[in-house]
Amino acid sequence: MQEEDEVRQRAAVDPRPLVGEPLCLDLLNTRWRGDRAPNDLLDSVEGLAVWLRSAGLDDRAVADRATLDATVSTREILLALVSQGPSPETVDEFNRVLERGALHLRLGPGGSEEHPRTDDPAWLPSWLAAADFLRLMTEAPGRIKVCAHPGCVLHFYDTTKSGTRRWCSMAVCGNRAKAARHYERAKSAR
Repeated sequence: MQEEDEVRQRAAVDPRPLVGEPLCLDLLNTRWRGDRAPNDLLDSVEGLAVWLRSAGLDDRAVADRATLDATVSTREILLALVSQGPSPETVDEFNRVLERGALHLRLGPGGSEEHPRTDDPAWLPSWLAAADFLRLMTEAPGRIKVCAHPGCVLHFYDTTKSGTRRWCSMAVCGNRAKAARHYERAKSAR
């Protein structure tokens, strides 16, 4: 419960319609379609700062041009992997992101501790997102989904028991689909 409250608090200033997904999908969701136009949270260093804060990385990464460039590059690689599947070129690009860092394990007071490190601090958010994508692909690749609404570009991790979730948000995209079906039925009945 406390963790959910922290996510909601961090996301309070985040303008995106879907937050709180696993880090790699949250990064993909920095691009979305609004009512009239596409939006890109990572179109500025200020937007990067919002995403870092929302993702809980603002105490581990600096919002600067180098971090923005690395993060946008990684987002494009992840988008290609999710939407087009792994091509040799995309896999090579993805692996180059992973090669920029490593997970160092330590024994701490509470047991095992994980400390990610990168060769350049600007690449830490990118490396964390890439490592997270690899984790999801290992655990349940079929649960990484794009919203079924044709006008939506958001991604989510399906945590339903049946694995049949179709919408990024039932309240938004699911409702749009229901309304469209109702309109078509009403139009046909006339």
